[in-house]
Amino acid sequence: MDAVFKALADPTRRLLLDRLREQNGQTLRELCDRLGMTRQSATQHLDVLGRANLVTVVRRGRERLHYLNPVPIQEIDARWIAGFDRPRLHLLSAIKNQAEEYAMTDSSTSVPDYVYVTYIRASAEQVWRALTDADLTARFWGHRNLSDWQPGSRWEHHRADDSGVVDGVGTVLAAEPPTRLVITFEDRPEAELQREPSVVTFLVEPHQDIVRLTVTHEKLPNLEMFGGISQGWPAVLANLKSLLETGEVLPQAPWEMSSAHS
Repeated sequence: MDAVFKALADPTRRLLLDRLREQNGQTLRELCDRLGMTRQSATQHLDVLGRANLVTVVRRGRERLHYLNPVPIQEIDARWIAGFDRPRLHLLSAIKNQAEEYAMTDSSTSVPDYVYVTYIRASAEQVWRALTDADLTARFWGHRNLSDWQPGSRWEHHRADDSGVVDGVGTVLAAEPPTRLVITFEDRPEAELQREPSVVTFLVEPHQDIVRLTVTHEKLPNLEMFGGISQGWPAVLANLKSLLETGEVLPQAPWEMSSAHS
């Protein structure tokens, strides 16, 4: 937390975070152009934000794209805000969000990419198996992810209650075990052929006894799906982390907390 508060104390770094909130996934040049800042100055500020885990970098070929990572701010919210005045804050937030939605038109609305980073005490092979083994995904995700995980193959997101309901479908775009998996993701199977699917990339980076897992969700079709995955990915990945580090998932399904505390 010390690193987070130190990073947030500087107005220039808060401005950088604001710019990434407005448009996630910017290069260093784009950030410098928007802020009128030298590359050296921006790099120094981004390094501080990176050490605080507020910004994460995803490589795309020769480019380095910078993404806002919400996890540390969510932790501050959970520790210092959630227990005090949550109902009133939710009401104020709902009023603000509704006003912003009325102010936006379809032509001006853009859906940002979503990036989530977590660190897990596990090997890359263990994380890869957890992401691709149907029995393991049933435990931490509540769904069996079924596929042979070969590029070009179909995958399906089946509920683990044996109801036969499929809540997601897609295609495996790339599979490089145990470090990189790229899939398309459509949360409305009936809309699969009606719109361009979103794309999820799992990047597993091992370091000694831990891995850094970066999940990037791109090409989201609308703000409704962005809102859903912004709550869903942290819950699913927290359950995955718990399973790999303790052998057990969390005592209650974490994705149920949003509705229980609204």
